[in-house]
Amino acid sequence: MEKEKKKEKNCGCWTVLRLSNVIGGSSDSKHSVNSIPRTSLVYDAATETRYLNASNREMCVPDEARVSSDTPTDPQTQLPPAAENKVQRQLLQFTFHELKSATGNFRPDSILGEGGFGYVFKGWIEENGTAPAKPGSGVTVAVKSLKPDGLQGHREWVAEVDFLGQLHHPNLVKLIGYCIEDDQRLLVYEFMTRGSLENHLFRRTIPLPWSNRLKIALGAAKGLAFLHGGSEPVIYRDFKTSNILLDSEYNAKLSDFGLAKAGPQGDKTHVSTRVVGTYGYAAPEYVMTGHLTAKSDVFSFGVVLLEILTGRRSMDKKRPSGEQNLVAWAKPYLADKRKFYQLVDPRLELNYSLKGVQKISQLAYICLSRDSKSRPSMDEIVKALTPLQDLNDLAILSNHSRLTQSGRRKKKLDGMQQLSFNHSRSIRGSPLHSGRPHCK
Repeated sequence: MEKEKKKEKNCGCWTVLRLSNVIGGSSDSKHSVNSIPRTSLVYDAATETRYLNASNREMCVPDEARVSSDTPTDPQTQLPPAAENKVQRQLLQFTFHELKSATGNFRPDSILGEGGFGYVFKGWIEENGTAPAKPGSGVTVAVKSLKPDGLQGHREWVAEVDFLGQLHHPNLVKLIGYCIEDDQRLLVYEFMTRGSLENHLFRRTIPLPWSNRLKIALGAAKGLAFLHGGSEPVIYRDFKTSNILLDSEYNAKLSDFGLAKAGPQGDKTHVSTRVVGTYGYAAPEYVMTGHLTAKSDVFSFGVVLLEILTGRRSMDKKRPSGEQNLVAWAKPYLADKRKFYQLVDPRLELNYSLKGVQKISQLAYICLSRDSKSRPSMDEIVKALTPLQDLNDLAILSNHSRLTQSGRRKKKLDGMQQLSFNHSRSIRGSPLHSGRPHCK
């Protein structure tokens, strides 16, 4: 018993698996678990500055601050009765042997990624069933396994099954089924062909086209709007580029619901909970008070909009000291109509919409407002993003037009100067100009 208690104490804050690894390989950054000083719950500029200057690492509060509405789950039990009743009609229940066969005995070359949760493997199953299929046939899936000693991970596993077992939307990744057998905990997802938005923005030499960025932003916004707008609202709590997966058509789907939380209902304004997530994305007021609202997700969405706009990570220690935190660096540019074009990802060159960049900058600015009540709802964000999809006012066309007009003006000016020169010669060569009498 004492051993179990000791394990729970040392477990700390579970490092969230980036489901970008499901498709695009393991993360290249290592995150340490560190505590957030909670000397004061007063939200002020000084505290915000300390938050903005924090490093990019998974968040966890000290033990004494963990009193929250989060209900622990006994890791030795099966799914909670409520969750089991909700999902048993929705999800397939796999045996461990079936998933072992589907992934080729969990072969190393089938590993798609690794995170705090465990490994993610690529596998194949038969259509409309749980039986394993030969590689390249049937349905391609991503199988996520929980480390056997992950107490905190079990809680996240249960949350994932509970939420995705009930929530269905085109912009949420589909959870196909699960396996819970002895100490084995696995989840089976649809396989997302193009991996995560993080991979496309930061790990590829070819820049993600502007039109695709706008499409992804709109899809992700629709996913969050769906979560917030239900009769039982859900706060995602871990919105970031690595958790936005893409299918073959660049349709965005939110993944990894291990940190999702039921939102406030009735006359409640917030949910008090332990502070988890990733620095650089989490809303400052949530980090400092533990008060969680839908507007916490809106702040995170604003950070992702900035990443889409700039091609920069939310936190990047490789950049100069004044540019390491994206929000802190970009805000002065967002507030100045003459400067926000300087934020655009230079790899795009001039292949972006002028009006689109303007609107995205404005939207990011209000999403990142210090006052959470001033931030828009996700429904309002969806409405703002929708008309941007069809804009064709590319900066490169505008620049070409300016160069063409400039060339025409120069050509016209050169022509006028030549005409003036010829006219002057004609006048100088005239007998009237020479002062001599003109004789017939």
